[in-house]
Amino acid sequence: MTRRLTPIVAALGACGLFAQPVLADQMADLKKVLTTNADIAHALYADSVDTAEDLRAAIDRLIESPTEENLQAAREAWLVAREPYGQSEVYRFRSSPIDDDPTTDAAEDGPEGAVNAWPLGEALIDYVETGGDFTPAEVGVTNHETGVEKPIPPNNLIAATDIAIDSDLLEKTVTAEDERDVLSGYHAAEFLLWGQDLNDEHEVTNRDDRAKAVKTHGAPNLAHGGQRPVTDFDPANCTSGEQAADAVVCERRGEYLKLVADKLIADLTGVRDQWDPKGEDNYYHAFTQPADMNEGNERLLEILTGMGTLSEGELAGERMQIALSVNSQEDEHSCFSDNTHRDIALNAEGIANSFFGEYAGYDSDLDGTDDVDNRAVSGYGIENYLRDHGHGDVADSVSDALARTAEGYSEIDRLAREGQPFDVLIEDIGAERAQPVKETILSLNAQATQIAQIASTLDLGTMEQVVDPEASACDTTNPVAECE
Repeated sequence: MTRRLTPIVAALGACGLFAQPVLADQMADLKKVLTTNADIAHALYADSVDTAEDLRAAIDRLIESPTEENLQAAREAWLVAREPYGQSEVYRFRSSPIDDDPTTDAAEDGPEGAVNAWPLGEALIDYVETGGDFTPAEVGVTNHETGVEKPIPPNNLIAATDIAIDSDLLEKTVTAEDERDVLSGYHAAEFLLWGQDLNDEHEVTNRDDRAKAVKTHGAPNLAHGGQRPVTDFDPANCTSGEQAADAVVCERRGEYLKLVADKLIADLTGVRDQWDPKGEDNYYHAFTQPADMNEGNERLLEILTGMGTLSEGELAGERMQIALSVNSQEDEHSCFSDNTHRDIALNAEGIANSFFGEYAGYDSDLDGTDDVDNRAVSGYGIENYLRDHGHGDVADSVSDALARTAEGYSEIDRLAREGQPFDVLIEDIGAERAQPVKETILSLNAQATQIAQIASTLDLGTMEQVVDPEASACDTTNPVAECE
């Protein structure tokens, strides 16, 4: 009852009446928003660790017994691992543990660059072919610290038997000026499991192939994703694509893949532990226990910044418009596996999670329904806070914007599952099938504006504080315009 009277009481508070109870009530609700947001973060990163460990186990089985069945199982484990992690991307852009290590004073020294950086430096890691979008110019790789000698290709880390494949090697990721030397993270594992996607065959016409692909991968990757042969992992029949290779090459490829999975688990575990409500003196407690209303509002602004910047700059711009505007398969997020439709849906779902204060779990069998819900969270979100403190109209506007975005990414997801993944949708910018991509970019832009309106309504900050103008060089009000 008290919360429903907040607007009236607040007005009286301006004359000195009931000012302290109103502030206490609002502070209590703000702490609930922060606690729910932190609980969701812990659940997401804990689920990400679990699924990364499952991926590591599947990789072990593949290396021990390099069969087609084990390769497909490892690919499926990778796809499942992306399901919870994709929803966690909303915790970026806000100085949380994924971007900034809270144990140091340095900015942007968190593990994100080693976890999810892209595009990948595939030419530096393993053999590649030029073709399609992967031109000689895409190979790049300026000065780096790996020890691989030029020319790149054909030289690469897997083939360079004089370079040790160990944890020190992966610490040398992203040292090149052109950043084409990303060596670790989800996309390194993706490349090693699928190989390049150089397919020009964009339509799936064989019903059995499509059904098998959807069942195995959650998307028609057998028809559209990379086609790395399982013999690339078999020392007894070692290949590098179509070329025969020495057994040591396949052994090194397997070791590299295991090393990538180990580092992924370690990095995610560190982030998870910072969000652990049972931890001592960690980020969770610092975030959920603000000293006063001003500090609490700063924390709420951080949440909104993650939501707004992911919406407009990162997702709409970097992950969708850059690829759409120039029909670049090489610039799509999960280009080796053709899993970009899930990146889009999961990132957007994570934004909605923060607003509604809910996390439903993740999809473990890739059928489109969240079925692992042992860490599900249903708490007090920003929507509740707005409604309880007299801003139901703003809550309605944001809810409507999120719903429009959901319509768009749901259509992108549906088309991918039916045989038209993201790289097919963007191959002709004027085609009808590109329309859901364009509409989703526009809805994400509008959504970001509504998220910024929350900050304005609550007197927390400006549009530029919620949507980082440096996050993207794309004009997402015009999805077909090339990004600068």
